[in-house]
Amino acid sequence: MFSTPDDLNSLPPVLAGPLLRRLEPTRVVLWLVGSRELTLTLRLQGVGDIPLDSEKCTVIAVGRHAFVHLIDVQLESTLPCDTFIDYDLLIDDAIGMAEWAPHLLYPGATCANLVVRSRIEQLLHGSCRKPHHPATDGLLCVDQLLADETDAQRRPALLMMSGDQVYADDVAGPMLRAIHALIERLGLFDEHLDGAVVSDSAKLYEHPASYYHRADLLPALESNETLRERFFGGARKPIFTSSSADNHLVTFAEVMAMYMLVWSPTPWSLINPSAPTLTPERRKRYNLEQTRIDTFKAGLGNVARALVHLPSLMIFDDHDITDDWNLSAQWEETAYGHPFSKRIIGNALIAYLLCQGWGNNPDAFKDVLEQTAQLSASGDDGYLDMPVQDDLIDQLLRFQQWHFVLPSTPALVVIDTRTRRWRSEMALKQPSGLLDWEALSELQQELLDHPSAIIVSPAPIFGVKLIETVQKVFSWCGYPLLVDAENWMAHRGAAQVILNIFRHSRTPGNYVVLSGDVHYSFVYEVLIRHRKAGPRIWQITSSGIKNEFPPTLLEWFDRLNRWLYSPRSPLNWFTKRRLMRIVPYTPEHAEAGERLWNSAGIGQVFFNEQGQPSEIVQHNSNGAERTRMLAPELGDGPD
Repeated sequence: MFSTPDDLNSLPPVLAGPLLRRLEPTRVVLWLVGSRELTLTLRLQGVGDIPLDSEKCTVIAVGRHAFVHLIDVQLESTLPCDTFIDYDLLIDDAIGMAEWAPHLLYPGATCANLVVRSRIEQLLHGSCRKPHHPATDGLLCVDQLLADETDAQRRPALLMMSGDQVYADDVAGPMLRAIHALIERLGLFDEHLDGAVVSDSAKLYEHPASYYHRADLLPALESNETLRERFFGGARKPIFTSSSADNHLVTFAEVMAMYMLVWSPTPWSLINPSAPTLTPERRKRYNLEQTRIDTFKAGLGNVARALVHLPSLMIFDDHDITDDWNLSAQWEETAYGHPFSKRIIGNALIAYLLCQGWGNNPDAFKDVLEQTAQLSASGDDGYLDMPVQDDLIDQLLRFQQWHFVLPSTPALVVIDTRTRRWRSEMALKQPSGLLDWEALSELQQELLDHPSAIIVSPAPIFGVKLIETVQKVFSWCGYPLLVDAENWMAHRGAAQVILNIFRHSRTPGNYVVLSGDVHYSFVYEVLIRHRKAGPRIWQITSSGIKNEFPPTLLEWFDRLNRWLYSPRSPLNWFTKRRLMRIVPYTPEHAEAGERLWNSAGIGQVFFNEQGQPSEIVQHNSNGAERTRMLAPELGDGPD
């Protein structure tokens, strides 16, 4: 099916990674994919060589020549804080990174390094990294920041990616072609499919509808029309984005290949895909996407270098799985009621578990990881066992430990706004609340008695009022899917409870809420009216890493929002936030009056001793000067 260069008959030992994931004074968590089960040793400055046996490294095969290595090293002694610590991963006790992955090292270095921060004095954050978006990759800003910094005490504590690390539902034709080439090159496991025109993954990859027509893989039955419309997004969304699910990833192998291709340059060197047979119109689109994918691919060495030096934490939003994932009770009934769409969602969840979720908090995943290992073992004949796969998917759809807490100062609380939703049982079409009552109660318990806290919510808790109003109008009319009506204020119960948590006397006096999702960046300070003692809340949104909002449309939204929701506007009293005063910050390089910043890149937040943001910066991937978000006394006043 695909041609393979003659000089690439042997595979490198490491295909993707390592990624430095959770990092604590007594714990180092790493992730990588090898072309075989590797014998690894972690060489850690001040500690020595640590053989990574089966207790410290779990290996999950995802193909004949692809093995995920989940490395979790718990140390007997505490690592020193706020200083550079050299580390290396040795293959077969001898071969270090300088030999097997020189692109991972900064100039003059013979190994990688890490820094355990004693407190979160600064961090980087962002979301929404779509490979074929024309914007430059914001993760390149992370690499440049690390390359320029020689003071360990000025290195960010972590990189927080708050959703859409991959776009499983919006895939360029050249990316999908590369995915299929990598599947063949590595022998990634095939699987049987139920409820589709094709019976298994091998037939899917060869089917004429495999490129740009995946909705056609559903049988042409009247009962499938709702599924086709809701899941594959047949209609164009009139306001925000156009639906782009015609290359939606389907199989577990496709999603695993995507992760390798977005985090490492190495898999690209192993394949040489050519364009499939396409209509002239599709070929034109394919060629445009190819230029963007080529640019994305060229930066992956620098991206991989950043991810081996800076710990990264992650939480899903919808595109990691599928657009509008769990938007409403009706969406769930439709998607989980059909075996084909349920399998698509489940495969993305299995891949998320292995490539993102586990590294955030390995302790939470012991049971589901054992079942994932059983699925892996079932692929000896090249095909995953269908009942085992379906059982694992059922388990992951019930799983309630995707959220996590980092025991840092300030505390970092990362919430799952996708799988524990407050569903409307009276009006199934209405958007679900982003957290249900039980999850909100657990969130409040996590926050009690902390002087300050950082909450990571993929969707902003305090968003742009006009855009939320537009979403509400479409929801009233029964069309929430058309405008991604997913915001905290869209559901009365969830909105009231989250606002009450902020007002609770024992929850933190200072909150910083980090968000993404919306494809533009902004900062609000939120004050509770008629209360002098606080709390103080900052909503800091950075989006996207490699995505942007349509610029003219955002300009109009920004302008109309300022007109309609000025401080004296009576419309403010019709919002659920009427007991709170929203004070917007001003982007440093914005035109007069602008509050929303539309540029791909990465956000950076500096914290003072009280856990309050002392400086908020947006690094622009287009090469423009960094943009500071200015507090009202430095900008043009409150809104």
